[in-house]
Amino acid sequence: MIWQCLRGGTIYDPLNAVDGLVGDLWIQDGKIVAAPENIAPGQEDRQNVVIHDLSGQIVMPGGVDMHCHIAGPKVNRARGFLSGMKGSSRNQTANARSAPIVPNCIATGQLFAGLGYTTAVDAAIPGLSARLAHHEFSLTPYLDKSFLTLFGNNHYVMEKIRTGEQEALRDYCGWMLHSVHALGVKIVNPGGVENWKQISRKTLRELEEPVREFGVSPRQIVRSLAAAVDELRIPHAVHIHCNNLGFPGNCETTLHTMQSLEGHRGHFAHVQFNSYAGDPNDGSSFASGVEKLVEYVAEHPEITVDIGHVCPGEAMTITGDAPFARHLQQLTGSRWYTSDTEQEASCGIIPGEFKPYRNLVHAAQWAIGLEWYLRSPNPWQIAMSSDHPNGGAFVKYPEIIHLLMDRNFRQEMLSRMPDSLADRSPLADLDREYTLNEIAIITRAAPAKILGLHAKGHLGIGADADITVYSPQQNITEMFQRPRAVYKAGSLIVQNGELREKQMGQLLRPTVEYDSSSQKQLQEWFNSHYSIRFGNYRIAEEESPCDLQNVP
Repeated sequence: MIWQCLRGGTIYDPLNAVDGLVGDLWIQDGKIVAAPENIAPGQEDRQNVVIHDLSGQIVMPGGVDMHCHIAGPKVNRARGFLSGMKGSSRNQTANARSAPIVPNCIATGQLFAGLGYTTAVDAAIPGLSARLAHHEFSLTPYLDKSFLTLFGNNHYVMEKIRTGEQEALRDYCGWMLHSVHALGVKIVNPGGVENWKQISRKTLRELEEPVREFGVSPRQIVRSLAAAVDELRIPHAVHIHCNNLGFPGNCETTLHTMQSLEGHRGHFAHVQFNSYAGDPNDGSSFASGVEKLVEYVAEHPEITVDIGHVCPGEAMTITGDAPFARHLQQLTGSRWYTSDTEQEASCGIIPGEFKPYRNLVHAAQWAIGLEWYLRSPNPWQIAMSSDHPNGGAFVKYPEIIHLLMDRNFRQEMLSRMPDSLADRSPLADLDREYTLNEIAIITRAAPAKILGLHAKGHLGIGADADITVYSPQQNITEMFQRPRAVYKAGSLIVQNGELREKQMGQLLRPTVEYDSSSQKQLQEWFNSHYSIRFGNYRIAEEESPCDLQNVP
């Protein structure tokens, strides 16, 4: 029997209240275990123990990105946009500086691992497209992964809300999650996408405005799905992309959506993009609306957020919010792509770039994301995200960490931005600096807890042995860009910036309990309403975790 001992590192494990303590970690069979009692101190090297000396190094759990876009049809369409452009998807490497904004499957896993991340969740996959997402997961190395499935513009969902059949809605959510092996329920622009897909080409601006043909409002959709998720006891709360994303004044929509939960759990995605004050009819009126949203979240522990910060440089809008993508296209004149997933969802794709040093709106967005981190009193309610690649690539996370930990670095970047930014955001007045323990919370412990991944985000006994080791440096960006070592399930996958042993990772999914007696009725409804057969499928347990097979 072989043990590994990671000896003498400075450990940051917030879930277990370990804040910078020097200690040892023991690993066996891919898990964190207690120190074996039958091995005498000083005799480890003679008793099947592999020792790794981490003296002077910083040790954290593997990183967890709870909201990114790394698989599925719209991500592939975005890769197609890169053909013939700088950073072509045909020239991808594991080097963050040369990687395109939407890397292919292999490069995605390599880049995440190279930053010390070992878990990632794609935030928006239609049920009908789940097969492709699973196939791409099977090609993405190093990461444990999962996805959220889209429900907020689903015809069956709206039909059952209209008729008041909450139990049928609950069972449908359970059946869909079980069928496609998804981690949770996602809502994108509730009702607004379906309304836009109809001939009107108009989204919904007000929470009480009804969806044409269905007569249900965004408020009803959010409240009903949040209740269904809680009734099913799904570990991750309903995951919400609010209406009016990207528009000045949308902080009011976000606040009202939070209030519409009426005590149910809710997670608010890329909240930076929904935290704007200003006049909805004046695109130049962007300003921060963060303060009252932070206050509301702080008073409601059932609510969590991920930030969706923007970073200077290239970005790619990949969204299930086709009306918003169309709005961006009208603003920029850029080429774009949209598609319709029948009766479930839509998508919009448009390449772009954030230029906060020249563009006041981009500068305000950059500042508003940082405000969320720096104003929030409880980091356990926050997860780091860039809504990759919407706000920029995940490879920019080290720079965001640097901005949070070093006020001087933050002020230096602020000094390069338009002077009038001070009229849009109070960021310059915020002196708070994050500690390493708080960074470990928002990049590891909090997202794992929010997702309900109990073996992730911590280093306690029984946790997956996903571990990142950093060498302390004065330059915080460089420190987090290049971990000294990364362990995935106890195997060394990165050492001094070089990829080592390849692992494919596992598919993460909850056990969902629902009334299976409704399954036949659901199947009949889908077969009669869809132009293609919605065949039930499952993962072959005896094979690769992403190897799908049909079930009659």
